[in-house]
Amino acid sequence: MSLIKAIGIDLAKSVFSIHGVDSHDKCQLRKTVKRNKLLAEVAKLPACIIGMEACSGAHYWAREFTKLGHEVRIMASKFVIPYRQNEKNDANDAEAICEAVTRPKTRFVTIKSEEQQAVLCLHRIRQGAIKDRTALINRLRGLLAEFGIIMPKGRYPAQHAISGILEDGENNLPMLARELLSDLWQDIKALNQQILKHDRKLYQLANQMNAARRLMTIPGVGEITATAVVATVSDAKDFDTSRAFSAWIGLVPRQYTTGGQVKLGRISKRGEKHIRTSLIHGARAVIANCKHKTDRTSLWVKELIERRGFKRATVALAAKNARLIWALLRSKNEYQIDYVK
Repeated sequence: MSLIKAIGIDLAKSVFSIHGVDSHDKCQLRKTVKRNKLLAEVAKLPACIIGMEACSGAHYWAREFTKLGHEVRIMASKFVIPYRQNEKNDANDAEAICEAVTRPKTRFVTIKSEEQQAVLCLHRIRQGAIKDRTALINRLRGLLAEFGIIMPKGRYPAQHAISGILEDGENNLPMLARELLSDLWQDIKALNQQILKHDRKLYQLANQMNAARRLMTIPGVGEITATAVVATVSDAKDFDTSRAFSAWIGLVPRQYTTGGQVKLGRISKRGEKHIRTSLIHGARAVIANCKHKTDRTSLWVKELIERRGFKRATVALAAKNARLIWALLRSKNEYQIDYVK
């Protein structure tokens, strides 16, 4: 058997398909391996390029294969699909991964450490709790509307009014409904405590990470954004420019260019949704408090609001902060506020 240059592994829960080629792109390995035998099978191979799709477990396997001396590359599934031949099955997926991993224009995902994944676990659990709380509030709102009781708009006004509604004995709310809705309210309060616990943990982690502390010197970047960026981005040098970093987050305009005519639209909203959302929320907080400030960023934002409106200014400031994050991660410096003299 010729020396294997690259292999593609189609990840799964129990059974993995492997496809390997030599330096002439001839198939030299094509087999199916069970989970408990995958590491032993890969250990038999000479050092080569291993390609995998970015999915659950990909970073774990990447760390294990790297320990065996292989060069591991993780890519998004959209880069694999064009190379799949015939029907979709595990063997054809592995062959497509093997083909895509050697292509020069394929972009790869940086392998995350266990510590980074642990921080991202906290972010995902917190996001899930917030989503559950919103669903419960909307459920409570809808059920009360069935009895002609309308809750105020907004999370804080709604939660402030719930107790009074449930305790009001003159609103003709049946006892059974009152008991059931009271249980929902207890679940909402429990989720509030859970989210608060996660927020405190993120605050603690942010102050323990040197990179996160540097990022928090940027106005509009708090503990949530800073820890999410540090846990997601292993090395800022993976992005050639600050615009590439901003595009990865999804804060650059969509482009439709034809016949030499450049047409720019709304932001692409591709890539890291969580970081993008956090940056935009942070930008809103900065704009809400920049009315009497005289630093260059505040003056620029106020002029932009007058010229282009609040929402565009918010996205522009978020994009600006994304580029500042990239610069600070590369230079390892702190942000310095520039005041107009």
